[in-house]
Amino acid sequence: MSVSFDLQGKRAVVTGANTGIGQAIAVALAEAGASIVGVGRSPMDETEARVLAAGSTFRSVRSDLSSLEPIETVMSAAMDGGGRIDILVNNAGIIRRADAIDFTEADWDDVMNVNLKTVFFLSQAAARHMLADAKGGRIINIASLLSFQGGIRIPSYTASKSGLAGLTRLLSNEWAAKGINVNAIAPGYIETNNTEALRQDQKRSAEILGRIPAGRWGRPEDIGGAAVFLASPAANYVHGVILPVDGGWLAR
Repeated sequence: MSVSFDLQGKRAVVTGANTGIGQAIAVALAEAGASIVGVGRSPMDETEARVLAAGSTFRSVRSDLSSLEPIETVMSAAMDGGGRIDILVNNAGIIRRADAIDFTEADWDDVMNVNLKTVFFLSQAAARHMLADAKGGRIINIASLLSFQGGIRIPSYTASKSGLAGLTRLLSNEWAAKGINVNAIAPGYIETNNTEALRQDQKRSAEILGRIPAGRWGRPEDIGGAAVFLASPAANYVHGVILPVDGGWLAR
């Protein structure tokens, strides 16, 4: 039996596809043959150009996922023309930083809404369509090292990513026998906009690098291969996994 990473004929919805990890995942899935529906708050011109250069198609859906209101729009746009959603990548997320003693309710709610609440209901909406024709599908959540660790000064982010790990397992338990694989990727320290402040802090950056066995910060492209694997037939029997892609951070 040959192992296949081929995604020809599949349609993938990727949230937060405008930059960073989301963009890299969208491009990697396109290179594997999937057509891409990118969901984001800002223009996705660069992502579209890279997807088209990979020989695939791209549809842009401008949506703010801080509430549940856009979910119906996202679903309708993704299935426009009679297609189906084969792959959902819940990548969109936000972070707020403050000492726990000073953390506000607004910062708590903003992060939990995007990182956990919308992820659940978007997954629910996609799963309903995946189950309707009994063809199954793939749901890939973007977790974090904070799904395993506590961190500091990011209480709502840690809570949301820890919750996302549990949600990934729960959904896999309910849907695995119905043909839907639900898994998550936990990126390590990746060169993105969210980590720019850490990388500019020479002391903190040196401390982080000192713990990464691979000896470098990750790149968004490092996450793309894991996404292709989890979306592909090669991962048919993979359910409920939170896969660290962290240069060995958690092994240290």
